[in-house]
Amino acid sequence: MQVPPRKGPLTDLRVIELGQLIAGPFCGQIFADFGADVIKVEPPGQGDPLRDWGQEGFPLWWSVVARGKRCITANLREAEGQDIIRRLIAEADFLLENFRPGTLEKWGLGYEALKAINPRLIMIRVSGYGQTGPYAARAGYASVGEAMGGLRYVMGEADRLPARAGISLGDSLAGLHAALGALAALHHREKTGEGQMVDATIYESVLSVMEGLVPEYQFGGYIRERTGSYLPGIAPSNIYQGTDGMVVIAANQDTVFARFCEAIGQPGLKDHPDYRTHTARGKNQSALDALIQSWAATRSIEEIERLMTEHGVPVGRVYRAPEMLSDPHYAARESLIDVLSERWPGLRQQGVFPKLSETPGRPRWAGPETIGQHTEEVLSELLGLTPEQVEKLRTSGIV
Repeated sequence: MQVPPRKGPLTDLRVIELGQLIAGPFCGQIFADFGADVIKVEPPGQGDPLRDWGQEGFPLWWSVVARGKRCITANLREAEGQDIIRRLIAEADFLLENFRPGTLEKWGLGYEALKAINPRLIMIRVSGYGQTGPYAARAGYASVGEAMGGLRYVMGEADRLPARAGISLGDSLAGLHAALGALAALHHREKTGEGQMVDATIYESVLSVMEGLVPEYQFGGYIRERTGSYLPGIAPSNIYQGTDGMVVIAANQDTVFARFCEAIGQPGLKDHPDYRTHTARGKNQSALDALIQSWAATRSIEEIERLMTEHGVPVGRVYRAPEMLSDPHYAARESLIDVLSERWPGLRQQGVFPKLSETPGRPRWAGPETIGQHTEEVLSELLGLTPEQVEKLRTSGIV
């Protein structure tokens, strides 16, 4: 399979990716999507556990997170494996890792040690709780970070235990923040020539999107609670059931609500004392939602969408994968794209976001299926090792 060359704004950058599963590798995926040379290091014979994750018989998650990367193996518990990393780091821009804090230091690969080799190195560290603080040494997964960051408590219905999103949201948020921090550190390096360490945590990445949750309590004593499909005081903005599906209508702003009333054939509703202002609609949220649901229950989703769109009211169908694959706007914007894959012909995945007008990103392929597929290529190209030297390392279990 002929893999196309790297394209995008980061083609002059190299990332050495250590760690596994989601949070760190998702950060690496972002770099690879925008053209960086991402070299993922996996344990010999094992690989990243994510290779086997997904629905039974269809472990496709790996094909998203590994896309565009070169994958090698190195046993980081052995001195020779650690030496391979040091030699790769000498010419790299970033080292990305999501081990438990202290692990790399135990292997002689901590930031200070690697900075001595490459002062321009930017070390991206992703963990549950960070490199400092009393919880630093704890293991941390997305579910725990979502709980500690405040997200879990407010998710779900009020009469039951907190729910979770159907994705590893905390991991993805941590990966995004890690990439943002890394690019900020890169800008600093361009001005000063100095690298630095980026400390991204799952719980703080979740905390960062929790809006006014903390100051609302600090100054008003208000604790946000679970409210299901709506936000208290923001009305109308909910899911409504039509005759053939569900749709979200968001008409909480005064001018938008006036247009919404026209759309549903009740223009006088905007002047009703219970709904005239944003505050009034918030206080009478349940009654307003019931009124809208009664209107929607006799109409198709197509009719609801048409009426809302004609009147400039934000509306959107509740999508699953089938709707995404058939939507013309998804197609026009290449929100889903074909990604080259040997194992999964015709593979479609999410595109690269955000879109850049001059140097857009594009995944080259769905990542290697074989563990260590690029070991010999990378070690010979970057470290000057001969095939015989690579084979010796392989025989001894180092790669």
